[in-house]
Amino acid sequence: MRILLDQGLPATASELLRRDGWDALHVREIQMRDASDDGILAYAARESLVVFTLDRDFPEILALTAAIRPSVVLIRQQRLHAAQVAALITSICREYEALLEQGCVVKVGTRGTRLRLLPLK
Repeated sequence: MRILLDQGLPATASELLRRDGWDALHVREIQMRDASDDGILAYAARESLVVFTLDRDFPEILALTAAIRPSVVLIRQQRLHAAQVAALITSICREYEALLEQGCVVKVGTRGTRLRLLPLK
């Protein structure tokens, strides 16, 4: 599974994920730091990346466009350090691997995790 971390997440989390064997990038590493949400989603879909973000706009864009790719994981926990982000991403990827490859939105918060398959309706 290939992973793309959005701007709001620590760039060092992608380094930690790579050390653990994951194929992970941060938007800064591919010069997309200032890219639009639409641009990031289009890139992720072309490159078969799962997007991890803090931005609620990503699922909304997927719903409005009836997109079937890319999968997006919306993290609704604040003030996580890089190691915590990397651990959370690892856990989500392992638990939902098949569904993330199929196309879905996963919302992860302090009260639990919700998953919806794409396209969103």
